[in-house]
Amino acid sequence: MTRPADVDAYIAATPIDVRAKLEQLRKTIQNAVPAATEHISYGMPFYEYEGRLVYFALAKQHIGLYIPTPIIDEHKDELKGYFAEKATIRLPLDQDLPFALIETLVKARAVKNEEGHIAP
Repeated sequence: MTRPADVDAYIAATPIDVRAKLEQLRKTIQNAVPAATEHISYGMPFYEYEGRLVYFALAKQHIGLYIPTPIIDEHKDELKGYFAEKATIRLPLDQDLPFALIETLVKARAVKNEEGHIAP
């Protein structure tokens, strides 16, 4: 994949069978924190709200969701069944995405950012 100019280009360059999941993930993040700004960073979609909020990227068999610490540690019980450690969650492509959980995690990171807990 060439370096996309924006999130629209990133999603358009992905296989058609995963685009709907990526679009819904994008909408979930935007709905969770409407004031977040959308960018491309490190070649993947990135959302910023009073600091780093969340990234996502398509891999061969999963979507990687990257939320700065300590959000994953604070939601370990809710993330059982997923590879989730440090700042990385792998969401398998052969499963429905847990949009309500994603929204909870993104909102939790936004609160940390508002409180001045700068992500490492």
